[in-house]
Amino acid sequence: MGNIIKRMEPLTRPWVTNDPFLFCGRVINEYPASDGDQGVRDADLGGRPLGSDFSGAGGFNMYHGERVPGFPAHPHRGFETVTIVPSGVVDHADSLGATARYGDGDVQWLTAGKGVMHAEMFPLRDTDGPNPLDLYQIWLNLPAKDKMVEPDFVMLWDGAIPRHVTRGDDGATATVKVIAGAYRPVEGGDVLTPPAATPNSWASNPEAELAIWQVTLDPGARLTLPAAQRHEAQRTLFFERGEEMDVEGQRVPVDSRIEVVADQPLRLRNTGATPVAFTVLQAVPIDEPVVRHGPFVMNSQAEIAQAMRDFQDTQFGGWPWREGGPVHPVETTRFAKYPGRKDIDLPPPS
Repeated sequence: MGNIIKRMEPLTRPWVTNDPFLFCGRVINEYPASDGDQGVRDADLGGRPLGSDFSGAGGFNMYHGERVPGFPAHPHRGFETVTIVPSGVVDHADSLGATARYGDGDVQWLTAGKGVMHAEMFPLRDTDGPNPLDLYQIWLNLPAKDKMVEPDFVMLWDGAIPRHVTRGDDGATATVKVIAGAYRPVEGGDVLTPPAATPNSWASNPEAELAIWQVTLDPGARLTLPAAQRHEAQRTLFFERGEEMDVEGQRVPVDSRIEVVADQPLRLRNTGATPVAFTVLQAVPIDEPVVRHGPFVMNSQAEIAQAMRDFQDTQFGGWPWREGGPVHPVETTRFAKYPGRKDIDLPPPS
């Protein structure tokens, strides 16, 4: 496999990730037409174990929602969630009183820190046709010094996320969506810098070399990914869609996980007849003990026990909403309301 490809193996779901990435899951649901109030029609709910539906019946899951699919109020401590929504919409609410509606390419970056409860619901907008939802969620660890920081979140609106686009002589296009981590094109030109993550994120530490890039290659398209600046960085490609691609002269089939040397440029070419799509996760490891228990990620079992006691005692600030899974009115467009701020954050104009 040469000196650049370190490891190649079948892609599992959820993905097998490296420190500081804890987990990445992708959900694809083909929700039916809405009942007119952003929920699933009764006729499409028959036989499901509502409240805990992961059956996949009819091409979709309700998860812990009973009419509107999603995940009502649940806690986190000690890590971050990065939620990428290529299609569909998510309604966010949390114990800090913050709320948002986002989707259609947007990304939410949530640092749970010392503890937050949040809800993620998936309202259905279209009453006449299907309501597809495509969503990735990445769990990103925090170093011990930041595990008890104040919770925080920021929206990375799709229109503000930069793309690196190159076209070959035949018109075949390669596109890199730069969600996190500066992208320095090997061809030269301006460095692409995405919107900032939360201040206490591992991604906000320049020494972390953290990157999240989503790449698409037309048939025949070529791309060279730039090298990381630090040799300690680890880089993994998750090849999800297409047929095959050439990675540094090695044929790689779809549904592959490819670990590569990060501090060298990486040459890629789509050698199949259909478009290729893959995600790049890169970072310098935190390299600390990780102890996980459900929604809590700490450095020791004692800290996990303390997190459980704290949640039982405080509910991480309580839940200020009347419902466990609040959903905005159907006419609501994308927005974010941050805790302690009166202004509304809106996506940039198209």
